[in-house]
Amino acid sequence: MISPKHHKVVFSFFMALLMSCIMSFVISVFNVGLVTNIVSIWLQAWSFAFIIAFPTIVIISPMVHKLVSLVLHEEKNNS
Repeated sequence: MISPKHHKVVFSFFMALLMSCIMSFVISVFNVGLVTNIVSIWLQAWSFAFIIAFPTIVIISPMVHKLVSLVLHEEKNNS
């Protein structure tokens, strides 16, 4: 298995894989409909989307974590 020290990269990989899969399928169907070659259209779109999504998530995720920290407030323990 992969070492836990690589958590951020592995998380980014799977997030990019799943999000690019879902979004490229939805956008492909939206743009061309359920045509006979939708699978090949979608796989081509998915491969391109993943190539863009993975490095984007790796680069953007630290900024997103900071934004989330700004939006959420810390709860104080009253124990």
